[in-house]
Amino acid sequence: MRCLVFAGSRGIGKAIANKLTEISKKTFALSSKDCDTSKISNVDNIVAKYKNLDVIVLNTGGPPAKDFKNIKYNDWVKYFNQLFLFFVLFLQRVSINKNGYIFLISSLHVKEPNEKLILSNAYRIALVSVLKSLSIILRKKNISVINIAPGPTNTDRLNKLLKNNKSNIKALVKNLGVNNIPEATEIAEFVKLVVQKKLNSLNGQTVGFDMGINKFIF
Repeated sequence: MRCLVFAGSRGIGKAIANKLTEISKKTFALSSKDCDTSKISNVDNIVAKYKNLDVIVLNTGGPPAKDFKNIKYNDWVKYFNQLFLFFVLFLQRVSINKNGYIFLISSLHVKEPNEKLILSNAYRIALVSVLKSLSIILRKKNISVINIAPGPTNTDRLNKLLKNNKSNIKALVKNLGVNNIPEATEIAEFVKLVVQKKLNSLNGQTVGFDMGINKFIF
């Protein structure tokens, strides 16, 4: 079994890569240095290097929070490439084996957009829409497409946003009305379980890991 994890050197991506390594020695974890998804020219290189994949984890860093009026043209272009176009072109060109899996690591805001995360909202929601269509197209090959929508997760990125300040972390936990911030390993264990147990009933679904923060029923 061959697995490819984008942004697999840190945070949720690293946790997933580590868990997949437990069931497949042919797990490849790409860092942003290995593959900058904002550069479309990297698509063909990655497709040529990683062929006949069984598990693909689409993952990338998120854009900064910006007020709508402050988003520049270059911001729109960069994150269109990084969050959307790169992965769409990659999926068009890559070879995925029958009975395979495509996981997207998106955000809880694909269901409940945040007004400060407009760049992320726009392109992540667009990619989820494409993947929903792919879940119908690829089920003929028994390939499952699953969107994972995490809420706040204990990663370096979150700690950086909170300036590694324990008071800020406690304030976030209190504000969210939860007892703690979950670890990235919870998501990783889920991905491992789905692949190891060959589950396919989740094809086309968005699975939230948000501790119930999201108020939508579906």
